Amino acid sequence: MSPLTFRPLPPGPPQLAAVSPGPDLAAAGFAETEYVVSGTAWRHVAAPGPDGGAVRGDEASFATRIVVRAPVDVASFSGVVVVEWLNVSSGSDAAPDYTYLAEEIVRRRHAWVGVSAQQLGVVGGRPSIGGDPSTGLAGSDPARYGDLTHPGDAYSYDMFGRIAAALGRGAGPLAEHPVTRLIAVGESQSAFALTTYINTVVPTGDVFEFDAYLVHSRGRAELGLGDVGRPHDLDAVRSGPPAPFRGDLRAPVIVVQTETDVLSSRFRYVDARQEDGPLLRVWEVAGTAHADLWQIGEFESLLGCPEPVNRGQQAYVLRAALRSLETWAAGEGAPPAAEGLAVEPDQDRFEVDAVGNVRGGVRTPCVDAPVQVLTGLAPPDASVLCSLFGATRELADDVLRARHRSVEHYLEEYAAATDAAIAAGFVLPEDRVALLAEARPDLVAATVGPPRS
Repeated sequence: MSPLTFRPLPPGPPQLAAVSPGPDLAAAGFAETEYVVSGTAWRHVAAPGPDGGAVRGDEASFATRIVVRAPVDVASFSGVVVVEWLNVSSGSDAAPDYTYLAEEIVRRRHAWVGVSAQQLGVVGGRPSIGGDPSTGLAGSDPARYGDLTHPGDAYSYDMFGRIAAALGRGAGPLAEHPVTRLIAVGESQSAFALTTYINTVVPTGDVFEFDAYLVHSRGRAELGLGDVGRPHDLDAVRSGPPAPFRGDLRAPVIVVQTETDVLSSRFRYVDARQEDGPLLRVWEVAGTAHADLWQIGEFESLLGCPEPVNRGQQAYVLRAALRSLETWAAGEGAPPAAEGLAVEPDQDRFEVDAVGNVRGGVRTPCVDAPVQVLTGLAPPDASVLCSLFGATRELADDVLRARHRSVEHYLEEYAAATDAAIAAGFVLPEDRVALLAEARPDLVAATVGPPRS
């Protein structure tokens, strides 16, 4: 194969769906650039015979784009590159994991690269969550992206791996940055894709093996090898068999799952649950949804959901997962293990505590010092989009009084729960102040009275 070429696009904001802009990159000493990456990639096809797996198929040309956010001062660069498989479920490229991880990426002086890996984001098609067909980057802004081409999702795995490998070798936009580790991240459909990458494509020996993987909000199945000239059919993917991770992993993997991912009908990760292994940790986070207020922000009302969206604290757990992968990949210790969310024997319902929050899993202060019920399971009448956002429900006054005798008592309990999450390794010490700021003494004061003077 010939080397990839990286062509910088003119300065200007990249087309990348995001509600939260994240930290001020310029003020933090980061630069944002955008490139067209051109070259060839292999596709992988199912191996003949009963043993499964994949073998290398034909080669095709592509021209896709990447977005790069990196420290301007090369001397301050950590050496870690977080490579996100951009999510296309809405019909356009989005970077949900950057939204959650941006604070950690910037303060650790990592670089972040978002890769337009799938056909839907590059040249368009019908979104998996409904709505009109999209035009992709090429159709939405022909002047900027009109020369992008994509041969189909069958080639997306090698495209993603080849781009990461080139960056690791000092090609393209990070040529001056001494890269030491590359960590792949992906949420939702992108997590399905990383599952296939890890389970089926990496073992062929034909694609780049990342130093670590953060697989966020996957379902029971994997995305599959894909087709030539077409995007994946996500509805067909969901009906596939359960796909636990293979037992012979060669790089660390942390899987972060929400309540929605574990039990909702669209994901049903419970069917693929597995024990932790030498290079695998699964963190199921109580009180969280596949998407939440952190993602939608001030645009919550535009969703038209029947209840307020989930206000859980998975962002802080995801940051801790990325930090754990950074140290794990460097050989500096494995991350903590977590018990799974408590599921009833029928595998269709969660076990809940006295206020209605799920038992077990990774705990954060909003569920261990509760003033609301936080769930990843939206009401049955919710739309497909709203079903991803779970719900936040108010506690009855008598339940709140029984749980918190005063505002002071609540704040003490919330601070203790925060410190417990930090001590357990599921929240970073740097996030303590931000997490404490999310306490809701106003909800307690409205029921039990204002704080004592």
